[in-house]
Amino acid sequence: MKFCLLTSPNQWFISYAEKFSSDANIPLFFKHEDIPNDFDTVFILSYHRIISQEFLSKHKHNIVVHAADLPQGKGWAPIAWQILEGKNEIVFTLFEADASADNGPFYLKKTVKLTGYELNDEIRAIQAQTCIDLCQEFINSYPNITATEQSGIESFYRKRNAQDSELDINKSINEQFNLLRVVDNDNYPAFFYKDNHKYIVKIYQAD
Repeated sequence: MKFCLLTSPNQWFISYAEKFSSDANIPLFFKHEDIPNDFDTVFILSYHRIISQEFLSKHKHNIVVHAADLPQGKGWAPIAWQILEGKNEIVFTLFEADASADNGPFYLKKTVKLTGYELNDEIRAIQAQTCIDLCQEFINSYPNITATEQSGIESFYRKRNAQDSELDINKSINEQFNLLRVVDNDNYPAFFYKDNHKYIVKIYQAD
């Protein structure tokens, strides 16, 4: 069985992808068009391009990890949305990609418990490591692993944008702490408006 890893370059997951590729001794690709057809399994992690069904059909398995208890929480930024909902237990689902979004049968699920105090960088580190752990478990278990069709009522999260980082100056920090946990200080920092003036807020945990 030949495994490989597909991710997008120049983004937050790249260092984790490189370490996984090195530790597991599997090749790393940044474009799905570059992957030879003789790879049986492609782990598709934090990849930001649309992949055609034609590509998926060339490989026996196309594995994705999504940070939600599928079919609940399909779509974009599931960890951020769940934290904003007040959840501290996040279910990760490793599943088979198909032509529909987050729709294929799943192989593994793993629940991660957050403390409720992690900020964005730590949340991402937990997310990355959990994805890698599930992929490694798939490798270790294969071929003695079976897929289960998703069942139940599905739900979808929309894509988050910079405007979702806006703070309400009429609410307390405590009320908005979960929003501060999921903002990205560099790419979409928290902000608020006061008398038509915009102010940026960045959050760090003190040493």
